[in-house]
Amino acid sequence: MVIIPPDADILPPSDDHIFKTLLTHPNATPVLISVLSAVIERPVVSIIPRNTELPVTDVMEKRQRFDVNCTINGGDQVDVEMQCSRVEEDTSDDRSGFINKSIYYLTALHSSQESMGVDYHKLVRTYQVTFCAYTIFKQWSDFVNRFTLRRTTGEQVSDQINMVVIEMSKLNAMMKKPVEDMSWLEAWSIFFNSADDPKKRDLINNIIQTKEEIKMASELLMEISKDERERAIMRSRRMYETDQISNMLTVERRGRKEGETNERRKNIKLMYNQLGLSVEVIAKAFGLSEQEIKDILEI
Repeated sequence: MVIIPPDADILPPSDDHIFKTLLTHPNATPVLISVLSAVIERPVVSIIPRNTELPVTDVMEKRQRFDVNCTINGGDQVDVEMQCSRVEEDTSDDRSGFINKSIYYLTALHSSQESMGVDYHKLVRTYQVTFCAYTIFKQWSDFVNRFTLRRTTGEQVSDQINMVVIEMSKLNAMMKKPVEDMSWLEAWSIFFNSADDPKKRDLINNIIQTKEEIKMASELLMEISKDERERAIMRSRRMYETDQISNMLTVERRGRKEGETNERRKNIKLMYNQLGLSVEVIAKAFGLSEQEIKDILEI
């Protein structure tokens, strides 16, 4: 039985590039079949991987480059992604950017299938699956949420398009369960989220001992972790993400400063024009020179 050593330096499968490298490895077919079966809740017996690579000039299309896209059981389409970074997501409380993006790619993939001369009732089902390292649906405690077309009263209209979101930030309760009581999706989610964490190594090794396909995934992950090229790619992407975050914060700070400056100018004009306060009094109130106040007032 392969056990991940306590001091092993394992690359994180929660990184989207490592996630795709792991699931599309030439020897990973049983692993991918197991993951997909757990996610869509029905047996997957065959898979045909589909190429999702873009030309290197399209580096901003992260999602297209690091998804796992395939057809299963002779027809249905499944697109699986790992979302480990908030860089590309909006910061709104309802995560509308994440949701809208998932729906966009789900419907685009569904409508990409050949329809010319095909009876519509023969169109295959499409699944957009996201393993997410952070919380999307704060209002719900479930770590996995599934969405199909339903009436407002809840009855399902169609299962042709399916969105599945697995929030690995909500796994704490599942990690306390006996390993033998874990579902396959719980076990896979814990593995993807924590395989690289030395503090969780005992739990991961216990899962490996009871789940054969996760044992295979751990062997492949240790092999990938020894590849200096994969480490270089991950380091490069982490640096890029850090730079993106830094740029976003800089823009935010500048925007906040400009907003504060505009608000101050508006208040100064209000105090002078409507309240009738003198330039001297306004200057003292804002800690500015009288000339600075005059420049703002254009007098």
